[in-house]
Amino acid sequence: MTVRSAGILLYRWSPAAGLEVWIAHMGGPFWARKDEHAWSIPKGEYAEDEDPLTAARREFAEEMGNPPPPADYSDLGSFRQPSGKVITAFAAEWDFRPESIVSNTFPLEWPRGSGVIKHYPEIDDARWFNQTEARTKLVKGQLPILDALVRRLRNSA
Repeated sequence: MTVRSAGILLYRWSPAAGLEVWIAHMGGPFWARKDEHAWSIPKGEYAEDEDPLTAARREFAEEMGNPPPPADYSDLGSFRQPSGKVITAFAAEWDFRPESIVSNTFPLEWPRGSGVIKHYPEIDDARWFNQTEARTKLVKGQLPILDALVRRLRNSA
């Protein structure tokens, strides 16, 4: 059975930086000291019978602690990750500027084998990056999502 996730890739235009995208640093001890290829679009899993955009909106709100903007979302497609998970990504142009990021948490035994369960935020940071920086920040499996956004914007210009 394929694990499915849905997410939102917000973008904006900056006079100085050009195309910028809103991405999030993954939380928890595994990602704590990583920066390169440790960021993701805000996303999460959904059931097979759930609408992917509805799931993407819910997951965005859970991970950002803010509702997704009331934008016009376009479907960028579905992207198989190295793990086998399939991410359905939606994009929208919006200058998202939350006052704070407050992510939901997940339980994890840490250190492994210790018997101690701690709670960690799914996301511990989120911000705007220009396209070049985003390519070094995003996990490699999500680079095709950024490429799809760039193609979409180029073809609509």
